[in-house]
Amino acid sequence: MNEHLSPAEPDVQASVDRLRDALRANGITLPSLGVDLPSYAGALPCRHLVALGNCNLATADRLAAVLREAAGR
Repeated sequence: MNEHLSPAEPDVQASVDRLRDALRANGITLPSLGVDLPSYAGALPCRHLVALGNCNLATADRLAAVLREAAGR
């Protein structure tokens, strides 16, 4: 857990890392994936947002295909 977080706060970077790993396991890379730092400046409930960022069309199509396949399970 991040040393700057209280025990009640989620470790947002760990969530981002898990999402990055899951996407990578499916051949998907979102280069802009990361913690949305401006969300820390706001009041609840907008805290702890993950920025998915931009991707090219090939990546968007691959992500859609993986999600469709997973939904069919």
